[in-house]
Amino acid sequence: MEKINIAIDGPAGAGKSTIARLVANELGFVYVDTGAMYRAVTWSILQLHLQPDQETDVIAVAKRLDIRLVPGQEGQQVFVDGRDVTADIRSAAVTGNVSRVSQIAEVRRILTDKQKLLAQDKGVVMDGRDIGSHVLPDAELKIFLTASVRTRAERRYKEVRDDRADVTLEQLEREIALRDRMDEERETSPLVQAADAILLDTTEMNISQVVERILELCRAKVGGGK
Repeated sequence: MEKINIAIDGPAGAGKSTIARLVANELGFVYVDTGAMYRAVTWSILQLHLQPDQETDVIAVAKRLDIRLVPGQEGQQVFVDGRDVTADIRSAAVTGNVSRVSQIAEVRRILTDKQKLLAQDKGVVMDGRDIGSHVLPDAELKIFLTASVRTRAERRYKEVRDDRADVTLEQLEREIALRDRMDEERETSPLVQAADAILLDTTEMNISQVVERILELCRAKVGGGK
């Protein structure tokens, strides 16, 4: 298939990373998990005992970090300054702070520049919350992936219950609703559906159905033009 860039946006817990990775695998494209990059910065500042409101220090950390995304046998691996932090960046502490870090305008600018470079040669599937609207506004295909808050909480619960034994479905539902509000209300690059993005509500869809639908849209875009 002709190389195009695919932007997949949507709220927390919508399954963007899983779907984007599978679509990239099917097409032979490069998968870029932008959320993992923000998590990497968040993990790094917490390791240094910094808080998100210490913006000057957080920005300095974001500038100097070497963040690498590497395809692995079980999905994408994330390295920070040569250290594999794939599991570390999914901790509850990182999850609880990443939205505040991502609201820092200069941090977003630093990471956006890195993301644009990764996509300059086309053939990239990139997911996040402002990819179609801000990072890759010229992406040939833009998807806004969503599902009900309850459905997203149920999906996240299945993912984290082994690591967060004390978490409840209701707690996750509250966390996701709060994250939605923070992402939508932030001043810099808020979560928004790009005007030319295709809305895909996956509440009643399984992973295979979502992947196949996006592949159909890719084939239509490449074969039928705009």
